[in-house]
Amino acid sequence: MPGPSAKRMFLSGEADLIHGSIPVEKRLGTVSIILDPQATPVATVNELISQFGDDIVARLGLPYRDRGVSIITLVTESSVERMSALTGKLGKLPGVQVRSLMARTRTGEGPDDDSTGQ
Repeated sequence: MPGPSAKRMFLSGEADLIHGSIPVEKRLGTVSIILDPQATPVATVNELISQFGDDIVARLGLPYRDRGVSIITLVTESSVERMSALTGKLGKLPGVQVRSLMARTRTGEGPDDDSTGQ
């Protein structure tokens, strides 16, 4: 369901339903990916991550040789739909385990913004 700002844009006539300009809420999130390099097409994983590059704030990759796996952690700012698309595509690949977490956070706009960090 659209948030209050989307409803306000719709009611004020600012949203263009025909051309799909209803603002989409972006949430801060993380994606944890554990893959078996023996079974996983690593190039495909990297290509999928690249396709969602506009949604990715940070990426950390770690080869965990003791366990024979690679771990990739992503920090994202994305809509729920885009996050679901990414994790769904990754989860269908052989040898890939993926989990995600999304949170609503303040956007840094408005009176509740505490940019002093206190």
